[in-house]
Amino acid sequence: MAALAFELQYKGTEGSSRAGTITTDHGIIQTPIFMPVGTIGSVKAVTQQQLKQDINAQIILGNTYHLYLRPGTEVLEAAGGLHKFIGWDRPILTDSGGYQVFSLANNRKIKPEGVVFQSHIDGSKHLFSPEKVMDIQRSIGADIIMAFDECPPIPSEYDYVRKSMDLTHVWLDKCVNRLAETPDLYGYTQNLFPIVQGGMYKDLRKASCEYISSKNAVGNAIGGLSVGETEAEMYEFTALCCENLPENKPRYLMGVGTPWNILEAIDLGVDMFDCVMPTRNGRNGMIFTSQGVINIKNKKWEKDFSPLDPGIPNELSQYYTKSYMRHLFIADEILGLQLASIQNLSFYLWLVGEARKHIIAGDYSSWKVSMIEQIKTRL
Repeated sequence: MAALAFELQYKGTEGSSRAGTITTDHGIIQTPIFMPVGTIGSVKAVTQQQLKQDINAQIILGNTYHLYLRPGTEVLEAAGGLHKFIGWDRPILTDSGGYQVFSLANNRKIKPEGVVFQSHIDGSKHLFSPEKVMDIQRSIGADIIMAFDECPPIPSEYDYVRKSMDLTHVWLDKCVNRLAETPDLYGYTQNLFPIVQGGMYKDLRKASCEYISSKNAVGNAIGGLSVGETEAEMYEFTALCCENLPENKPRYLMGVGTPWNILEAIDLGVDMFDCVMPTRNGRNGMIFTSQGVINIKNKKWEKDFSPLDPGIPNELSQYYTKSYMRHLFIADEILGLQLASIQNLSFYLWLVGEARKHIIAGDYSSWKVSMIEQIKTRL
């Protein structure tokens, strides 16, 4: 067992882009990286074999809130942890559940000791304290676990955000202490990432970065963005956080986002991303490709027998035609949802892989400009 290690291998000659490797007990992750979201131990409509073979996912994400409710920690512990339960031998990151609790605004109450909330499944009441969230994530057994935080809504008054940030910092200390007094389960190391908060206030964001950095964690996360602010604000505060977080630790921008959001954030110094967009949008017929965005339900694709996306080296993307994909969606065939999800995830992983190549080549910023114009095109 060894703590997570990050090696910063290349720095972009333009902007703040970087390429490195993250080493965990379940394998190496090349950064920048996108993490498919497997909220309840399943990336929707995609098998673990497809994640490996077709998509080349190096790490996936699970969620503490959802896994705590179903299947529950008792089942996960009996299985030997989430890796064994779902048949996945590569790294896993678990979100602390803070964002899910935040989204249950009408069914939760925040207290200094934690958050009391009602299950969205059966209405039962539960308490998430920092200590309990650490215990749950121990039981889940992810390689990277997130500190419990409060994510304030946007907009929020300064005093509320300041108090929320202070509470997040108090909870972080409790998370650190809890991990120090409890052992790793299942024979491998679990690594804590603190989360920066501070809303849309520069002084609070900077203060949170400084507090988080003082904990000397193996990696750090940027939270509280992509929750209602403008894109310009998201980029501004992402840049501010990257400037105030350690250079020698991976930086994870939580819940972001569109392919162009990701490329911009890489240029600001972010290493890790997750978002439900590729699978959620795919199930609704929006397909991301290396040429642009397709609404596959449109009649214009009815007799288009060209490959779905000839630009990425994925056999599925080059084997199935746009016409066939449209047919599957119009006919409400489940296969359409699966193939669209695989395509979108393949595209996201291809995109961050191409970003890495251009960081290493030294032309990332200029490549990014032309690539964003191309992939934002509505076909």
